[in-house]
Amino acid sequence: MLLKIYDKLLNHFGNQNWWPADTKFEVIVGAILTQQTSWKNVEKSIKNLKNENVLEPKKLFNLPVKTLEILIRPSGFFKVKSKRLRSFLEFFVENYDGNLDKMFELSLNDLRNNLLSVHGIGPETCDSIILYSGDKPVFVVDAYTLRLCERYPIIKTKKYEEVREFFEKNLPKDVNLFKEFHALIVELGKNYCKIKPICEKCPLNEGCKHEISNNDMPNR
Repeated sequence: MLLKIYDKLLNHFGNQNWWPADTKFEVIVGAILTQQTSWKNVEKSIKNLKNENVLEPKKLFNLPVKTLEILIRPSGFFKVKSKRLRSFLEFFVENYDGNLDKMFELSLNDLRNNLLSVHGIGPETCDSIILYSGDKPVFVVDAYTLRLCERYPIIKTKKYEEVREFFEKNLPKDVNLFKEFHALIVELGKNYCKIKPICEKCPLNEGCKHEISNNDMPNR
């Protein structure tokens, strides 16, 4: 079932080539900043960091907190996110000397457990880092994924770990497939499978169990 869904989404949307970043470290910063905001806002913050030439582990680690807050302000919740970035940077610099190769040498399970121990890094952010920056096969589950699972339906549970394990067990362990599938689900959620869905145009309309009522139709 999952591969059929993947094929339909890929045929409709095409390759997404996600995550958009120039470096693996940029992916990590973006994954932390994108919490509770749109990617457009994150792009503004990333641009600010690049313009100041501080989008490197040790440069960002040594940046004064107030300066960091100003630079990442467009991504929203800048005080909270500056603390989360600082927590990751302390963990990263102190344990791996700011070297991504050292960090990603860990087994997937050890890497995942270590990242989840960092303040402000939950399962979705953790798995985004591992998949898109570390190129390790872990499936990222977000709100769009849970919505798809409920409406199609794919799996009854809404528990993050159970949904992640379901996708990983029922798909080939292919990093590029995991990246593309997650990105395609995001496109589906943004364009069709919204809170008020546009079911009649959705590429997964056939097989979807979501019932449309007059109150559920999107405003046009």
